[in-house]
Amino acid sequence: MKNIKLIEVPSEIGAGTRGASLGIDAIKIAALDFMSNFFVHFPSEKIEVENNLLFEPIKSPYAKRIQGVLTMYERISKAVSESIKGNFFPVILSGDHSNAGGTIAGIKIAKPKSKLGVIWIDAHADLHTPYTTPSGNMHGMPLSTAIAEDNEESKVHEVDEKTAAMWNQLKGLGKIAQKVDPEDIVFISLRDFEKEEKHLIEKYGMKVITTAEVRRNGAESVSRKVLRYLSDCTDIYVSFDVDSLDSAISRGTGTPVGNGLREREAEDLISKFMQNRKICCFEITEVNPTLDKENLMAEIAFNILQRSVNVLMMN
Repeated sequence: MKNIKLIEVPSEIGAGTRGASLGIDAIKIAALDFMSNFFVHFPSEKIEVENNLLFEPIKSPYAKRIQGVLTMYERISKAVSESIKGNFFPVILSGDHSNAGGTIAGIKIAKPKSKLGVIWIDAHADLHTPYTTPSGNMHGMPLSTAIAEDNEESKVHEVDEKTAAMWNQLKGLGKIAQKVDPEDIVFISLRDFEKEEKHLIEKYGMKVITTAEVRRNGAESVSRKVLRYLSDCTDIYVSFDVDSLDSAISRGTGTPVGNGLREREAEDLISKFMQNRKICCFEITEVNPTLDKENLMAEIAFNILQRSVNVLMMN
């Protein structure tokens, strides 16, 4: 039986499209519409955000609002590490995916000796750096901070000293440089990435499981394969970006991509992962109700959240 703690991070400064900060409230509205008292059951903590930066001029074009992202990393990592040390299982609801870098740092700060595996269910690789980014949006960079990678070989930008210094702080948070070995990352439903990210995936032999493989082999088989692949890891973090779902289901995310998972496939897969005792943290991110009709993505996210937590409670 796990003690669940909800950590709410309505921060969207890492995204390029506005509205992800409203995702958590949209999920809560979905719970009310389903007559669920899910959000009354668990202790929760809401992390203070820096969304006011969205109204200020951008100082670092290749790592937009990096100062605010660094502040968020510090706050999130503190909340996550304290929750884990207090014997809670953190379930994180976050605005944009840049926040996941803070979550990973928090797990590692709480468990510095752990060998941490990451299951990244996402249409995107999020392996850009300020040196390679096409957009400057930091929700495309959290995994690079986790593996402490600049990807100099694929460099396309010269980055100013101040930005580079803050980027180094992001990578080194908690005084642990590389928090995850690159080969301990598994991508699921990855289908939209740039050549600079492909370079890192190939360089380190990161595992990629396509939507087609999930559909062909089913959740049970895929989850077994992934957990076998990560069998050396002592702890595993599952990060679920709702844009891993097919854009035909719902537009309620900032970067929708076709050929994604169906709702049931994602739900079954995540539920299977949650049965494993090594899973130490779960995050849902990038719900953006301003882009959606009828709050559909938030309803899907809530169903996945509720079922996942139910599975955690039974283990």
